[in-house]
Amino acid sequence: MNRTIMKTVFALFGLLSGVLGDSLTVLRSPQYVTFLDGQWPISGEKIPDLVALTMGFSVREDLDWPGLAAGSLFQRPRANALIVVRGMDSLDFPKNISSYPLENPVPFTLDSVANTMHTLFADSTPVVLQLAPSEERLYMMGMANTVFEDLPVTLQQIRGRLSQEGSVLTSLPLSSLSRNNEADLLFLSEVQVLYDISALLQKHKHLAKDPAPDLYSLELAGLEEIVRRYGTDSPQFTDATRILTSALQKFADDVSSVYGNNAVVEVVTVKTFETPLTRKSRSILESKQISNPESPYNLAYKYNFEYAVIFNIVLWLMIVLALAVIVISYNLWNMDPGYDSIIYRMTNQKIRMD
Repeated sequence: MNRTIMKTVFALFGLLSGVLGDSLTVLRSPQYVTFLDGQWPISGEKIPDLVALTMGFSVREDLDWPGLAAGSLFQRPRANALIVVRGMDSLDFPKNISSYPLENPVPFTLDSVANTMHTLFADSTPVVLQLAPSEERLYMMGMANTVFEDLPVTLQQIRGRLSQEGSVLTSLPLSSLSRNNEADLLFLSEVQVLYDISALLQKHKHLAKDPAPDLYSLELAGLEEIVRRYGTDSPQFTDATRILTSALQKFADDVSSVYGNNAVVEVVTVKTFETPLTRKSRSILESKQISNPESPYNLAYKYNFEYAVIFNIVLWLMIVLALAVIVISYNLWNMDPGYDSIIYRMTNQKIRMD
C-alpha cells in the first residue's frame, strides 16, 4: 500500500516537473540496462549515483528512484557517456526514448565514478574524459591521454579546427547562424567537439575490447549563450536546437556502435544551474580537517558504507565455524574407540598379542 502511494506521489510530482522543469533523457542503453517508462523526477545531485549504478558499481546511499530497474549481475555496459546541455529544459528527441524530469538542478561532476573506476580497474587502462569546452575545463585519465591527444580542447584550438577542412562550418547547414558572431562560434565549437570525439572513437574501436569500462562527460554551454544573445523566439535558437539535437543523436549512435550496443548515453538539459560549477581541488599545503565535526578528538566514524558487507562475512563465517565445531564434537562424543578409531584398534591388538 505504501509503495503504491509513493509511486502515485512520484507520478504526480513528475508530471508537474515535466511541464515546468529540466529533464534527463536516455538516448541509448543496452538491453540489460532497463529504464522504466514513467515521469519519476530525479534530483540533479543523484545523477552521479545513477551513472554508477548503470555501470554496475555500488553507491554509498541507495538510489530511491523507480526509473532504473535492477540490472544483470553478469553484464555491465562497456561505456557511459553523459552530456549536459545548458540553456534549455528539453530537446526534441524521438518519443520512443526514456525521459525523466530533473529537479534541483545543482552542478555535479562524475569524479566519484571516475575514482571508482580507477580503484576497481587499477591494472587496466580505462578511458575517462571530462570536458567543458566553454570553460576550458578538461580531465583525462588512462587511455584517454593517448586516444584524445589530438582533440582540440581550448577555445583557441577549437576555433582553429573550425577553419580546417571538414569542419561543421562546411558540413552543416548553418542557416541563420553566423561564423562571425562570438556566441554562434562558441555553440559551433562545442558541436565540433562532439563530431571530433565521434571520429576519434571510430578510429580507436579497440577500446571496446578493453576489460575496463570507459566514461565520457561533456558539458555544453553554447546553447545558453545563444539564448542570452538572441532569445528563445529567434531563428538562431531554432536552428541551434535543431543542429544540437541532430549532433547528439549522431554522437549517441557512434558511441553505441563503437561499443557494440553496450554503452549508455544520457543527456541532461537544464536552463541554468542554481549555483556555479566549481571543481574541488586539494592542495599539498592544506591543513588537516577534522573527519568528524561532531567530535573534537578527530575520531573516525563508527561505520562506513562497507559495514554491511563485512558484517555479513564475519556473521556467516562464525555460524559455519560454530556448526562445524558442534558436528565434530557430536561425532567424537558418540565414537566407538574399538571400531571408529584406528589408534585404539591397533592398541587393542597389541595388548592381546602381549
